Amino acid sequence: MLDIFQKAKQNNYAIGAFNASNLEQLKAIVQAAQNLKSPIIISTSQGESNFIGKKQVKALVDIWRQETGLDIILHLDHGKSLEVIKEAIEAGYDSVHFDGSKMPFEENLAITKQVVVLARAKGINNVEGEIGYLRGGSSLREAVEVKQEDLTDPVQADKFIKETEVDSLAIAIGNIHGMNKDQNLENPHLFLDHLEKINEQIGNKAFLVLHGASGTPEQDIKKAIALGIVKVNINTELRLAYTQSLKKSLADNPQVITPYKLMPSVVKAVQAVVEEKIKLFGSDNS
Repeated sequence: MLDIFQKAKQNNYAIGAFNASNLEQLKAIVQAAQNLKSPIIISTSQGESNFIGKKQVKALVDIWRQETGLDIILHLDHGKSLEVIKEAIEAGYDSVHFDGSKMPFEENLAITKQVVVLARAKGINNVEGEIGYLRGGSSLREAVEVKQEDLTDPVQADKFIKETEVDSLAIAIGNIHGMNKDQNLENPHLFLDHLEKINEQIGNKAFLVLHGASGTPEQDIKKAIALGIVKVNINTELRLAYTQSLKKSLADNPQVITPYKLMPSVVKAVQAVVEEKIKLFGSDNS
């Protein structure tokens, strides 16, 4: 999959990584990619992959690859233990992310090294590491203040990449997980000058990843892509579109108890968000 990242970087766009935990979300993501002729990354977190099943989602992705001819990458998002990483690798995931960002730096580095060895042995050519601290969480929340000490240290990033040999690195540049309860409030702006410093330090040693992009100002995302971000993660906005649409479908159809009759509008709502993001990231028709 590194050729997909390389092409994105050369042509100043990014690949969207969209999280899913059920069939409706998966269908929405794939249909959006089909409509816009875009490569995509389907991500599952530990919780999401435990719910839907790692082998099951792998089988579905394989079917859609064959049917669509698209570049569809299956990625483990925020794996936090070697055990979870091993499960994803054995299930046939194309890409894995080890998140040791809350660990002491040296411990994160040591475990990430082990992840790289495990992945390479199975032919996986994208291991994503992470340093820096992303505030927030998986729920809608109050406004969060990003602190200077949260940001990825450029020198540490360079050391981490050299010693672990990761292919991509998730960085903290003011991005946060989740979205504000007040939907009129955007997430904090990105520290784009800090992204430039990281880029200057690491050069072309690894591809850079932006997590927590839901709710981030669009102009900041565009500028971050222009400054070298090649993968942008979206989850909360998809969950919000899903739950809001499902609630409306249930309210509008109180007598309907057949799930497949309630779900088309939900798929459509999630698909609309994915298509909007694909266009924002510039990967359509690529």
